[in-house]
Amino acid sequence: MKERKGLFKAIFIPTISLFVICAVSTVLLAVTNEITAPMIAELAAQTAAQTRQLVLEGAQSFSEEKTVSLDGADYTYYEGLSGGSVVGYVFTTTSKGYGGDVEIMTGVSRSGEVTGVQTLTLNETAGLGMNAQKDSFRDQFKGKSGQIGVAKNNPGENEIQALTGATITSQAVTDAVNIALELYQQITGGVANG
Repeated sequence: MKERKGLFKAIFIPTISLFVICAVSTVLLAVTNEITAPMIAELAAQTAAQTRQLVLEGAQSFSEEKTVSLDGADYTYYEGLSGGSVVGYVFTTTSKGYGGDVEIMTGVSRSGEVTGVQTLTLNETAGLGMNAQKDSFRDQFKGKSGQIGVAKNNPGENEIQALTGATITSQAVTDAVNIALELYQQITGGVANG
């Protein structure tokens, strides 16, 4: 009988205690999530709106989110508006980098030129590929249109200078920007709207 009571204390009481701790933790996490989820969503929306404004400065407001398909993939974009007229477009595109997906937001003017580039997701090598977040790299895309290339040395008119030691990252960002330019061509019918 004493063995059963000892076994009961050794197994049952710790099991019940652990169950109660897990149940209380689960309830607390659920309540915390319920409280913070709307705040996180609102902050994400504000950040996205600010980023759209950075890549397409000429826009006073933006349309609702729109979707366009290219090669079987769906992409989101916004029309940038000023005085009720479209002044450009903002695209969110993704390509494969050295450390995973590279997500880029690109502004494109009505005439088809890149107005700005911001990195949204970048998991590249510190000190090399992460330099793609620097203005000096991203600003190379401004004013370019059509198909942009990557050069290791002496970039041409429609090329950007690759980051030293991070050619794969440089190409990934460029690929994402080129997808945005293709999407621009698709939604405008390939005709520049000057």
